[in-house]
Amino acid sequence: MHFHAAPAGKHAHKTTLVLRISLVATLAYVVITFVAGLRAHSLALLSESGHNVSDFLALLLSFAAVYFQSRPADQARTFGYQRAGVIAAFINAAALIAISLWIGVEAVHRLSVPVTVEPRTMMIVAGIGVAMNGVIAALLWGVARDVNLRSAFLHMAGDTLSTAAVIAGGACILLTGRDWIDPALSLLIAALILWSSVGIVRETMNILLEGTPRGVSLLQIRCVMEAVEGVVNVHDLHVWCLGSQSRALACHVTIADIPPSASAGILLRLNNELRAQFEISHTTIQFEHIGCEALEGCVTPLEETASRHVHHGHGH
Repeated sequence: MHFHAAPAGKHAHKTTLVLRISLVATLAYVVITFVAGLRAHSLALLSESGHNVSDFLALLLSFAAVYFQSRPADQARTFGYQRAGVIAAFINAAALIAISLWIGVEAVHRLSVPVTVEPRTMMIVAGIGVAMNGVIAALLWGVARDVNLRSAFLHMAGDTLSTAAVIAGGACILLTGRDWIDPALSLLIAALILWSSVGIVRETMNILLEGTPRGVSLLQIRCVMEAVEGVVNVHDLHVWCLGSQSRALACHVTIADIPPSASAGILLRLNNELRAQFEISHTTIQFEHIGCEALEGCVTPLEETASRHVHHGHGH
């Protein structure tokens, strides 16, 4: 017996609009920082331009994921494309980890071999970047309801902080003339990006490996289900995520030998409890009557099992 919740998607149009605006703004900033870096002979600005190319690609991945997630299920993909966003988030977070490591290596190198920068140009262009990244991060926060968009938000929020650090670093360099300030700030920002990204990678890997959703206890679910009137036993219980916001459950439930009309009421009560207490929207519940036993996930009548035992005994 199955239960399906109505598919979500009320915010898809707003999310798509936010991502389109973010893509255009990010691409414009990439061009600005690249041109400014060339004119000012600033490696820092050229690096910022390259960093924002990764932002553009991350937003593009999220945009593609939202598009695929909105597509309905079909004969080939019966669960639809719910994991497209999870895959995009995994790629996004993995790219952020690589970027943070690169920033860390480059920062250590610059600490030993300082690079002269043009602080005024840095501050002007970084100021534009803070405004743009801050607005994009705020827009993404308003629609970040799943791990895909949350990873994009973290990406842009991290860039807002890193760009603000460029302004602070430029001001300090302008006042003190000490170029080591820039790589020192970069190390702190790289550590922040790495910490956020590892959390996203762990969450997406758990979903892709069909692990138990974070914060969900199988023991608690079993206790709640077995407390439903008419339920004798719950076993072969599995809970996993179809996407970052959609949980699924499959299990065997032992009940008394009752008419199908009575078991339908038990099924309704079970699904109501699972939806209300655990936000589980898709269930596959197989009823078994007292007088059967579960062997390695398969249901076998006790009489048939006993018969097999007798035959095996005669063969020895």
